[in-house]
Amino acid sequence: MKLFWILAGILALLCLLVLIICYVCYRIAFFAKREESDPEQIPLPPGKIYEPFHGQMREWILQARAMEPEDLEITAFDGLKLHGKYYEYAPGAPVELMFHGYRGGAERDLSGGVYRCFRCGRNALVVDQRCSGRSGGHVITFGIREHWDCLSWVDFAVKKFGPQVKIILTGISMGASTVVMAGGRELPANVIGILADCGYSSQKEIMEVVIRKMGLPPRLSYPFVRLAARIYGGFNLEEYSPMEALKTCSVPVIFFHGEDDDFVPCWMSRKMYDACPSRKKLVTVPGAGHGLSFPVAPEEYLQKLGEFFPTNT
Repeated sequence: MKLFWILAGILALLCLLVLIICYVCYRIAFFAKREESDPEQIPLPPGKIYEPFHGQMREWILQARAMEPEDLEITAFDGLKLHGKYYEYAPGAPVELMFHGYRGGAERDLSGGVYRCFRCGRNALVVDQRCSGRSGGHVITFGIREHWDCLSWVDFAVKKFGPQVKIILTGISMGASTVVMAGGRELPANVIGILADCGYSSQKEIMEVVIRKMGLPPRLSYPFVRLAARIYGGFNLEEYSPMEALKTCSVPVIFFHGEDDDFVPCWMSRKMYDACPSRKKLVTVPGAGHGLSFPVAPEEYLQKLGEFFPTNT
């Protein structure tokens, strides 16, 4: 009997240890702390690779603010309020529905995208993903819930801009994987294609890359991350993935990726490109780090994009 209680105590301690480790994983990977931001502040991405482009990024943000975009709001499938901004190039022009990256923000990550949309003759609907900006929520799900938000924004755009509107789903980093995942679901004919810039091929693969960079063994650590998502985030991290979505994707997809990306490796876009069954194109940019393909090579980016999606579509 004494041995039983000893074993039970050891088991209880092990369970507690697992729960603690999972909670730490949840806070690091999935929990988004909401903080008030200064509306006058110019949000710029931190890190040495971005510093040479801060001047250009600041200019893009100020240009976007000067356009006085229309504020938009929708309700997500789970009741969250989601916020977006609409920048109009011309009435009736195609709309790019744009999604930012992990722990990023619409203004920081996508103001350059607004500039690029106008260069392409398109309107831009820029979304604050759940847990970011003026959208609700505190759990980042790496596209599991976010791709359903994307589909809700598509429905909203069709209602707002009319049944003839043409829509391109655009995303950078986690936003790229989000729109690729949306591309595997049933889409209205209004969606004419996807632009995926430096997205990851699956949640498991990007988690393993990050874990390895932290100096930890992925095989041992990843199960705790997945369990953390289930216990504390309330979602299955492997429920769906970009690679799974591509099996049923029927719209054209153009992939961009910086060849020097050390956060989401370039091979992930190559892997998705190989798996994509629809019309597709892969553009890799030498010397570009994570999310920097357009700032590094803007004219090439515009040229390749224009060849894939002509300016009038």
